[in-house]
Amino acid sequence: MKDYLEKICEEYVQNHNFSGVCMLKRKGITVFNEAYGYASRPFRIPNNTETRFDVASITKIFTAAAVLQLVEEGKLKLEDRIVNIVDLSGTKIPEDVTIEHLLNHTSGIADDADEEAGEDYSALFVDSPNYEIRECRDFLKNFAYKEPNFRAGTNVRYCNCSFVLLGMAVEKASGLNYREYFTRNIFERAGMDRTGFFSMDGINENTAEGYKSILDEEGQFKGYKKNIYCYPPVGTPDGGVYTTAGDLNLFLDAVRKHIILNEKYAEMLLSPHCEFSNTVEWLSIPGLYKKNGYGFEFYLLEEEDMPFCIYKDGSNDGVAAKFLYYPKEDITLTVLSNQDSNIWSMIRKIQVEIYKRYYQP
Repeated sequence: MKDYLEKICEEYVQNHNFSGVCMLKRKGITVFNEAYGYASRPFRIPNNTETRFDVASITKIFTAAAVLQLVEEGKLKLEDRIVNIVDLSGTKIPEDVTIEHLLNHTSGIADDADEEAGEDYSALFVDSPNYEIRECRDFLKNFAYKEPNFRAGTNVRYCNCSFVLLGMAVEKASGLNYREYFTRNIFERAGMDRTGFFSMDGINENTAEGYKSILDEEGQFKGYKKNIYCYPPVGTPDGGVYTTAGDLNLFLDAVRKHIILNEKYAEMLLSPHCEFSNTVEWLSIPGLYKKNGYGFEFYLLEEEDMPFCIYKDGSNDGVAAKFLYYPKEDITLTVLSNQDSNIWSMIRKIQVEIYKRYYQP
């Protein structure tokens, strides 16, 4: 597997502008862990395996863990209505939306930019500058006054801003700012000392800058520019944590060893919780389908008791990341990138290779 990963990473560096880190572990042993490209293109500072990357929506797994901690402590309930926890008076957030609806994307609330409808996230900041958005409540004007897409619990639709509301619930229940809560109760307890909410306008050691592609009028690649105007300057509960491949593995270890959640809630985090499912044909794996959980998403195989793969991905202009865990074979795959490139194609090929080597009859 090491030779395969070395070959495919080099191919995508040479032909698809891959810049980042790829790590694979099996049964606690690091099989492959290599860095490519530059953390700073202007100064030609290379990425290394300890470089911290913006992982975009992978942040949601930390938010889900924080919520479940507070449920475990009796400070929140999954059936609690968000309007009874957070002051949302005057908004169009329906009264029947619960914490669980927000966790598994069945709330139906509108998003700030509807990714499923192809809306451009960076376009939000034309009238609402991104540097003004630093706290959860700063987001409300961009989504909370829109009409819902459907009645809570009747459908599923990916929604970033549901996790903004969950962050506000964490703040209300804990009395701490979400960044402080995550640092104390998730990152420090899991030993994730390379992880944090590092602002893009701050000075951060060994942290990769993100680079967005520049295209000419004919759509041809011309070069890169920094992504500093593409989204808020500091991470929020729906995206923007900086971390490393190693720290993501430490988080999973802390969940499985019941360091940050007890057995009941750790199992809850690592299980699907949504009656809606979608078939997955593009991986060329027979009988594969997808369900949502709390933060994590799940690939399942028909007639299998446990999930085939537990994963979360994240993508913004200039950054892309995916963290995958295969419980049956105890494999983790982590790919982090700090510039626009087709890493999704690379990851799909690696996923198929994992299936062929370890799962195919």
